[in-house]
Amino acid sequence: MADVTIRKPQPVPMLDFSRQFAVLRQEIFDSIEAVCTSQHFILGPQVTSFEHAAATACAAPHAIGCASGTDAIWLALAAANVGPGDAVITTPFSFFATVSAILRCGATPLLADIDPATFNLSAPAVAKLLDSPVGRNVKAILPVHLYGQCADWDAFTALKQNHKLLLIEDAAQAFGATWNGVPAGALGDAAAFSFYPTKNLSAMGDAGLVTTTSAAIDDHARVLRAHGMRRRYYHEEIGWNSRLDSIQAAVLEVKLRYLPKWNQQRRDHAARYDQLFHKANLTADSTASTDKGIVLPITDPRAGHVFHQYVIRTPRRDELRQYLTDRKIGSEIYYPVPLHLQTSLSYLSYKQGDFPISEAAADEVLALPMYPELREDEQQTVVDTIASFYQ
Repeated sequence: MADVTIRKPQPVPMLDFSRQFAVLRQEIFDSIEAVCTSQHFILGPQVTSFEHAAATACAAPHAIGCASGTDAIWLALAAANVGPGDAVITTPFSFFATVSAILRCGATPLLADIDPATFNLSAPAVAKLLDSPVGRNVKAILPVHLYGQCADWDAFTALKQNHKLLLIEDAAQAFGATWNGVPAGALGDAAAFSFYPTKNLSAMGDAGLVTTTSAAIDDHARVLRAHGMRRRYYHEEIGWNSRLDSIQAAVLEVKLRYLPKWNQQRRDHAARYDQLFHKANLTADSTASTDKGIVLPITDPRAGHVFHQYVIRTPRRDELRQYLTDRKIGSEIYYPVPLHLQTSLSYLSYKQGDFPISEAAADEVLALPMYPELREDEQQTVVDTIASFYQ
């Protein structure tokens, strides 16, 4: 490892909303004023306009705005008629909403381990599960495009065809990502996006979106997001209140115009991090072991990564994170506890050791500052500070 000494590194925030807002301030205020003037606050013309723009960006024929990314996963599943008696296979290495949305549909989540290089759901692990006795009730697979990189869609498409299943994308972190040139949101039967403020495409509050290639799923999702109503006060089924408000849609449409540029800046930052880590002689030889250093993010050559997060695997992760925190260098752990070990999901009867790759990742991953406005000198500070920890 490099011999680097840092005495007073500059603070580097994990994320700085103010830098983006400073550039877009007037456009955002103008878009909000237009909503206020129109007095159409819920599912108004701005929502329709954003839905059309988002559908175009995702190369999907249909897009349905909703209240959050969590609701979007539920809507995508429920609109595809996933419900009681069905099982859905997904990953244990994701945010809690991935599994909670399955449960909210009344379906049963089945977990399969992840790929050690990309952290995405492992298609071979899913195939093994499908061939087991519990695979008989599986109706859908819900891969997560984790950290902004699409899951292995070639392999999942083959599983869909062989087993006649639905493929639903949890694309919460992946707006603008691609697989073999096809955008996330147009890969599966339906997809769910989050616009939580930390996302690449971010609202000023909670907001979400479902995209789909199916006119039937589109129609069903629109009914479900409005309490099961197609006609006002006539409830065809029990839905939910999950409508996208017009102010969030207006802000999102402003930001959507800049997203390709921002995503390219993230890719550029990721490449620079890679260069800095190699130059500092901090990287491991292996792509999956931290025995001899830091493992950098792996990008599948078929994937167009948008680096929602830049996540390394690192030895002595918790000590390193505290060292960075003490020097006001931002970092985060996505995710410290795999879903199968969450207390609230203990009744699913999974145990420690069931998904060893996910468990190892939870002990080693560390997300570093990553956003379009991140400066080169800040990246240098991050890497120099990490180097000083390992010297």
